[in-house]
Amino acid sequence: MQNAAFAHEARLTNIIVTNTRDDLLVFLNVEGAFNDKIKKAVLKGVQATFSFYITLYRARNMWFDNKMADIKITHRIKYNSLKKEFVVTRSWEKDKPSVTQSFEEAKKLMAEIDSLKIIPLGSLQKGSQYQIRAKAELGKLTLPFYLHYILFFVSLWDVETDWYTIDFIY
Repeated sequence: MQNAAFAHEARLTNIIVTNTRDDLLVFLNVEGAFNDKIKKAVLKGVQATFSFYITLYRARNMWFDNKMADIKITHRIKYNSLKKEFVVTRSWEKDKPSVTQSFEEAKKLMAEIDSLKIIPLGSLQKGSQYQIRAKAELGKLTLPFYLHYILFFVSLWDVETDWYTIDFIY
């Protein structure tokens, strides 16, 4: 039940739904994502992956809500002990890696989504009610295949947030 203890620490914060002239955007952060076990594993060179799930629904009375967008993005962190640098890759930035020597900066890159395009505004109807649902799964560790037999308890590091919902009218 160690997994349940970590679930209360990780949560989505600062969720903002806004728009540009052309697109609906989401901003969010994750707090409590790096527990001690994940931090130690990353510093030993184990790659960790955070997955974010964001779904946009158009709310409809008397019918099921209409799913308009279903997005999964991933952030990966890998520490290179020879170069003493962290490489963070974020799928929504076309997997262009960010490199830093600061673990604090690497954690910030892993824990934030900034200006993620959800859908073109032309796909939304003025005056209609919509709902954004967001969730994060944290601490997925990628180990070499031969270690999966030895380290079956790695799943204890897996953490996920609750679903967060924001209702809005466009």
